[in-house]
Amino acid sequence: MLEVKPPIPPEGLTIADAARRTGVSAHTLRYYERAGLVVTQVDRTSGGRRRYRQLDLDWIRICTKLRATGMPIKTIRRYADLVSAGRGNEQERLALLEEHRAEVLAKLAELQENLALIDRKIGVYRGRLEAGDADDLWAPARP
Repeated sequence: MLEVKPPIPPEGLTIADAARRTGVSAHTLRYYERAGLVVTQVDRTSGGRRRYRQLDLDWIRICTKLRATGMPIKTIRRYADLVSAGRGNEQERLALLEEHRAEVLAKLAELQENLALIDRKIGVYRGRLEAGDADDLWAPARP
C-alpha cells in the first residue's frame, strides 16, 4: 500500500524529517549538498539550520534512484550541473540519461543471466534431494 505523507509545512522540513521522508540519512543529505548534487539552494533558518522544501526532496529522490542504479557521483553531479544551468542543454541531459539507461539494461541482462544459472542450480538440488541421490552431486575432491 502506498504511504500518503502529509504535506510539507510552509517553513519546510528539518534535516531529520527530510531524511525520514527520503529514506537517506542526514549525513547523506549533507554530503549530497557538499558534493554539488542538489540543484537548489536548500533554505536555512536564521540559526543556519537546513529547511527542505518539496522540490529539494523530489531532487534527492532522483539522486538516490540514480545512485541505486549505479550512476557514479561524478555523473550525477554532471546531471545536476546541467539541470541547474537551466534551459538549452536538454539534449545533453537526455544523452546522459540514455547512456545510463543502456548501462542499467546491460547490468540487468547480466543479472538475469546470473539468476538463470542460480535457478538451474536450485532445480538440480531440488531434483536430487527429491530423488534421494543428493550425495551424487559434484563436490571438488580435497587433497
